[in-house]
Amino acid sequence: MVLNVKTTPTLEKGRAAPSQAAAVASNAPSQLFIGGEWVSAKAGRTFDVIDPSSADAIATVCDGDIQDAIAAVDAAEKAAGAWKLTSPRRRADILMKCFHLLVEQAEWLAQLITVENGKALPDARSEVAYAAEFFRWYAEEAVRAPGEFGLSPSGANQIIVSHEPIGIAVLVTPWNFPAAMATRKIAPALAAGCTCILKPAAETPLTALAIGELMRQAGVPAGVVNIVPTKKAGPVVSAMLHDKRVRKLSFTGSTGVGRILLREAADQVVSCSMELGGNAPFIVFDDADLETAVAGAMVAKMRNGGEACTAANRFYVQKGIAADFTRRFAEEMAALNVGPGLLADTQLGPLITDAAVAKVERLVDDAIAKGARLVTGGSRVNGEGFYYLPTVLADVSANAEILREEIFGPVAPVIVFDTEDEAVELANDTEYGLVSYVFSQDLKRALAVAGRLESGMVGINRGVVSDAAAPFGGMKQSGLGREGSHHGMLEYLETKYIAATW
Repeated sequence: MVLNVKTTPTLEKGRAAPSQAAAVASNAPSQLFIGGEWVSAKAGRTFDVIDPSSADAIATVCDGDIQDAIAAVDAAEKAAGAWKLTSPRRRADILMKCFHLLVEQAEWLAQLITVENGKALPDARSEVAYAAEFFRWYAEEAVRAPGEFGLSPSGANQIIVSHEPIGIAVLVTPWNFPAAMATRKIAPALAAGCTCILKPAAETPLTALAIGELMRQAGVPAGVVNIVPTKKAGPVVSAMLHDKRVRKLSFTGSTGVGRILLREAADQVVSCSMELGGNAPFIVFDDADLETAVAGAMVAKMRNGGEACTAANRFYVQKGIAADFTRRFAEEMAALNVGPGLLADTQLGPLITDAAVAKVERLVDDAIAKGARLVTGGSRVNGEGFYYLPTVLADVSANAEILREEIFGPVAPVIVFDTEDEAVELANDTEYGLVSYVFSQDLKRALAVAGRLESGMVGINRGVVSDAAAPFGGMKQSGLGREGSHHGMLEYLETKYIAATW
């Protein structure tokens, strides 16, 4: 069965006025934020920010280079001593003020995310709420840095264990969650007493710069947070990693880039937290509640339009429920309204770039060429912007590239399995291990399967796992370290042991 497929579909909803997107963007800063000041790039270069719904340029942002990056490190170093000595309570108060300001500006920030990222406005609103929560969570964690005191087993001395700020941190964030990925790194760094330099993605710098301004208004001291947008990410980040004053790198992005940064960081033995790629399996057993499973699939696949490292990438459905699940899932996907994110009835916006659409096209075409059956969707949308129809594929071959690569788009390949062991084997057959999803009304079975899955996070009967209070991170080539919860602040703290006799 094929639902709502047109040979050359055309977006008929219209588009948000270009002036509307540009007006939203015009309220965001467009310069570098260094040492508490808005400054132009030293070389005077700029780059355009593109609205994915129209391919129009909606803002021009200063393009930082190595000189600007080192200036940001200078500012972070100048502020580091005082920020380290700032009381945990004072840091907490400032972070809580950041939380309140983000909440006050939530609607504008959501619109800003939408015009530079493309996601539908409801999705953007959810992201702002999630982003703000990191400020609130780490405002509460800032006063709870751990410590230990005890007697050595020999009785010869006291063991004192304290934790101190690791030092200047370089934070590199992706375009898919431009607010949440920034606050998920900045908030624990500041709570721990570290100063930082944020390098946001060139596709979505406006949101990061807007958050920088809100943090300035909240009372974050000059130099504690610095923001350097750039189109030359490789040389700029490399220069900072080779500056001996930088002691921490937190990166969210692809596994390929993560490997490069790990090699770069090794030269100065910089501590690294890496949140890398995913290839999430979504396992549905015969005893799952079908309505719950389909609803969970829609969230796990279509949050952020599928452009998320936590997005369900491979749908493994047990034989007894496979036909019904696939049919109902495809109906839900086909019913989504596709269009510019600012329009009130849009449920799925454009992908981030035309290259992203081309990648999705390649993966779908390869799967179909290898025997997959198109159930719904399967093509880009003609007209302006970077759109691809919500797509479900059935009978996907084990050798299809779509099962090996991170899709980062609104496409769901469905594969039928027979036994629990087969499902676990298929799910673990990947170099990635970020998140998995399991649907079953038998909690004993679900927990047992969760324990066998090689992933850092597992959602049972739910399609979203992200929470500021939970440790976010993966196994295998999906990364190192954790973000969120108290674990996230520990990434920015050094452990110091003192042996004392008195």
